[in-house]
Amino acid sequence: MNKKEVLEIRKQFTPENCAITRICGCYVDHEKEKKAELKKAFLSLPEEEAFKYFDIFKHTLSGTLGKNLMNMEFPLEQELSGGTQEFLLRLRDSKLEDDLLIEEFYDKIIENYIYAENYYIILIHAVYDVPGKASDGMEMFDASDTVYEHILCSICPVNLTKAGLTYNAETNNIEDRIRDWIVEAPVKGFLFPAFQDRASDVHNILYYTKKPEDIQPELIANVLGSTIPLTAGDQKATFQAIISDTLGEECNYEVVRNIHDNLNEMLEEAKEAPEPLELSKPDVKRLLTRSGVPEAKLESFDEEFEEIVGEKKTLLAANIASVKTFQIETPDVIVKVNPERSDLVETREIDGRRCLVIAIDDHLEVNGIEIQK
Repeated sequence: MNKKEVLEIRKQFTPENCAITRICGCYVDHEKEKKAELKKAFLSLPEEEAFKYFDIFKHTLSGTLGKNLMNMEFPLEQELSGGTQEFLLRLRDSKLEDDLLIEEFYDKIIENYIYAENYYIILIHAVYDVPGKASDGMEMFDASDTVYEHILCSICPVNLTKAGLTYNAETNNIEDRIRDWIVEAPVKGFLFPAFQDRASDVHNILYYTKKPEDIQPELIANVLGSTIPLTAGDQKATFQAIISDTLGEECNYEVVRNIHDNLNEMLEEAKEAPEPLELSKPDVKRLLTRSGVPEAKLESFDEEFEEIVGEKKTLLAANIASVKTFQIETPDVIVKVNPERSDLVETREIDGRRCLVIAIDDHLEVNGIEIQK
């Protein structure tokens, strides 16, 4: 799914556009026991309660694609009878009215979700009548092309509010605040099937994680059955390993700086594109060539890439680029540079020693004190 497709589904979580038919929920305590369950038509919820659920669902489809939102594909074996895809399809097609199926789903989550505190599993079924589009791109709400039937799951921590004092308007006193258990914003979730090309794609699923480096592999493998993706941090470490292994002893400052500059230039050029910029093996090879990596050093690149990443896998440019930082480290010194001005720093040999040289224009401060000379 791309940004536009995610946004189109997010827009359904409003009273005007609501396509949710049914909601189910299960409150699980820190001992993995089911303490309370909810099963009802979504439109029967009180208005204020429905608004709070809308916020949770919007959060489940928020963040950066490739970091918080991950497009994941089902392996072929999971699309066969008894696979996770078939189970999720049965869950969707039941419209969440099969109690045994819902309990089985909760049990799968509880068994595989690693969390030591209380949490709330929310599952909804929705039917979105996808409006057609005219030749000028305008939506035609009276001319539906297709129906997108889907389920969305959100997993939310449930925490006790902090102790404190509060003002009681009835008694006109400052009193000890009553501590409540609050359902917080989701930390995990998924949308199935994926919404691609404005239609259902049962071969893919969109997975949400609040923390990009905490993806819960057991949950992905055993509940969703999808291929476990590389996290943003893993992709960056993988890219760094490819650079180090490819260049070897010739991994010099100028080449690394060129790679940084060229990557950020590519991201800038692609920032308006709906799809995140993905780099395949040939793309990365072209990037290295453009950045000054000698042809002789690229002889083993294909083998290195396939071994570390995979022959047909890609890396997201946003995950491997350092858009916000350009940092140079020695054992005793750390230099942080505006990532757009990496040209101000270069390496030189001075008096037989390898040195960093930083160009200074008209302003220099040390610990907040402006230096005059």
